[in-house]
Amino acid sequence: MKAGAQRGLWTLREAFLISLLNNWFSKPDGTQMQEQLEGTPLIKPSSTDHPLYETLVEACRTVYDPEIPVNIYDLGLVYTIEISAENEVEVTMTLTAPGCPVAGEMPGWLADAIGPVEGVKSVNVEITWDPPWGMEMMSDEARLELGFM
Repeated sequence: MKAGAQRGLWTLREAFLISLLNNWFSKPDGTQMQEQLEGTPLIKPSSTDHPLYETLVEACRTVYDPEIPVNIYDLGLVYTIEISAENEVEVTMTLTAPGCPVAGEMPGWLADAIGPVEGVKSVNVEITWDPPWGMEMMSDEARLELGFM
């Protein structure tokens, strides 16, 4: 890779990080996030022992943020995949920043990816801003892809 190209990538990464930092602690309406009580889980656990779970994770990995070359699952945007006994799927996700240009579209993209999975009865995708997304939520694969490892 040419030195100029590498420098351009770092500039893009730095701009991405600055954008995230500016938006981490605010909701879309500009109000501050509420402080969590100590010991309260920040993210509801997923139904990891459900037979559909791994297939749903793979479906999530087919959805990409158009501004970042990493799927939304490894990016850490999918917080919870909850699957009922009737195979009704509830997904809680976030975005990298409240001002994300695809905020209105990405939940639909995720529902469209999960809906066709054999056995899924219904899908509901909700966006949350609490807790705010942070770089520590990315998988090692995502960090490697983005050059943070």
